[in-house]
Amino acid sequence: MKDQLEIIMNESQRQPKWYHNLKYLMVGLFFGVLFVKAEVISWFRIQEMFRLQTFHMYGIIGSAVVVGMISVWLIKRFRITTISGEQITFTDKKFNKGQIYGGLMFGLGWGLTGACPGPLFAQIGIGATVVIVTLISAIAGTWVYGRFKDHLPH
Repeated sequence: MKDQLEIIMNESQRQPKWYHNLKYLMVGLFFGVLFVKAEVISWFRIQEMFRLQTFHMYGIIGSAVVVGMISVWLIKRFRITTISGEQITFTDKKFNKGQIYGGLMFGLGWGLTGACPGPLFAQIGIGATVVIVTLISAIAGTWVYGRFKDHLPH
């Protein structure tokens, strides 16, 4: 009976052993090193981008968008499944004016701090400990949104 329940159970509902999470640590370290080497976490590169002085960051962001588009197309075209065999689905999302406000606030914060959520940990990892203030602010902003999302324009 237990074997039958395990077959029916969704992969995401299983509680893996602690060492199964090491793969996420390794991927995180890999991307952290990649971000540092590509200068994605450089405050100066981010400022150059917002001042329209260099193409460096636009090239990185643009290539990530292209890779994402190709990946989604391939997943849909060949009906690729997860490792555990589950179908990958995409759902359409409706546009609303709150996305514009959120995008403007995100961009303003990114321009002022020189950091977006992805590279925050890599910036802290290289010793830019002042970024901890940005990390705490990002966590606080996420909490505030979660607390008041029912009262915001969606």
